[in-house]
Amino acid sequence: MSQDSSAHPPESVPPPASGPPPAPSLSETQAEDLIHGICFKTGPPRLIGAELEWLVMDAERPDRHVPPERLRAAHAAARALPLHSRVTVEPGGQLELSSAPATSLTGCVDDLQDDLTAVRAALLAQGLVLRGLGRDPRRPYRRLLNSPRYDAMEAYFDRTGPAGRAMMCASASVQVCVDAGYEEPGVLGHGRRWRLAHLLGAVLVAAFANSPAHEGPYAGWRCARQEIWSDLDTRRALAPPLDADPRTAWTRQALDTEVMCVRSYEGEDEGRGMAGGDGQGHWEIPPGTTFRDWLRTGGYPSLRPPTAEDLDYHLTTLFPPVRPRGHLELRMIDAQSGDDGWLVPVAVVHALFDDPEATETAYRVAKGLADSYGTQPAPRNPLWRSAARHGLADPELRASAKACFRAAAEALPRLGASTHVRDTVGAFTERYVLRGRCPADDESAQVLTGKEARR
Repeated sequence: MSQDSSAHPPESVPPPASGPPPAPSLSETQAEDLIHGICFKTGPPRLIGAELEWLVMDAERPDRHVPPERLRAAHAAARALPLHSRVTVEPGGQLELSSAPATSLTGCVDDLQDDLTAVRAALLAQGLVLRGLGRDPRRPYRRLLNSPRYDAMEAYFDRTGPAGRAMMCASASVQVCVDAGYEEPGVLGHGRRWRLAHLLGAVLVAAFANSPAHEGPYAGWRCARQEIWSDLDTRRALAPPLDADPRTAWTRQALDTEVMCVRSYEGEDEGRGMAGGDGQGHWEIPPGTTFRDWLRTGGYPSLRPPTAEDLDYHLTTLFPPVRPRGHLELRMIDAQSGDDGWLVPVAVVHALFDDPEATETAYRVAKGLADSYGTQPAPRNPLWRSAARHGLADPELRASAKACFRAAAEALPRLGASTHVRDTVGAFTERYVLRGRCPADDESAQVLTGKEARR
């Protein structure tokens, strides 16, 4: 599935003391062309994928941090299994399963269900469970992974406050990936799908909000995870303007975002090159330098000129709510509770983006949200903030969610969804959407009940 005129010429940078020679430097025009060429791979929508992040908790004492050695053993056990999905670990020890691109909803869901069954059994044998929750309630934040990448990332985010550490160590999501769509305009055209994803994204935030906060800066928010992302820095987690051509807007956004870190050539990891691993070399952290600055000037004297690999890495450090990676990666959905809660957003997104009838309904609904979206980028505009704060208690979002979930339910049989998927989506719709509730309301009720029980 790009200011200063004193350019830093490649020949002025001495070669590294060891390792392969540096890659050719990149011009601003080349960088723009690269991003422009890879961000939207157009064609008929036919693939779907999902990335499921989970908190790993002690089965008996979920309120306690799991010791690092137990987490590492759990991750090793999961990686040793013969799975369809790729297993990765987030900085705080969150476990992620990333499906292979599937040609049907059934294929995607069945493979993930099989993998989750195997991983849960392996973890339960160690007294651990997977928990679907958008924000880890355990404090303090603890980073499990130590590497130049995550050290640099933490140092970068610490300049703007605690949101970066919270994102790295205490957040979990369901990310759904759909194809970019046709080059030509129309129901399944990439320009319309791009716009739909950003307007409908607020509905998905509200419907699947599952990270309530009861204290601190996000107290009272149903989707605190979304606000954590919003607070990372001034640009990195923002959507580009919707009134511009998608490719042009994303290219500008990417090049005008600060460089998080610059990897040294000595940091190559096990022969895989700079793009292959975190490495153990020195990583520069250039304050206030955008990638466009780096292309034009070298940023500041100690930086070497950027390469295509540097650009590839820079793109992985951008976290907008919808990230174009050839396909569209929808990143705004909280991790979901229960054994099968995750499949609801996967099925609903697939239906609303890939079934033409449901897509038409979803787009009509999304157009009605444009005034509330306004001119500010997601997730910092009024529509997205209301979704994160109020969930489906917001009347406009509740009405939109009802229409979209109804359209998704009608589309799922046409898409070949199993009875189990249809029933699970139906139960979620009845329990939450039709009642103007979201999963965070359940979590909040549990907290209140616990407080009352302790009185």
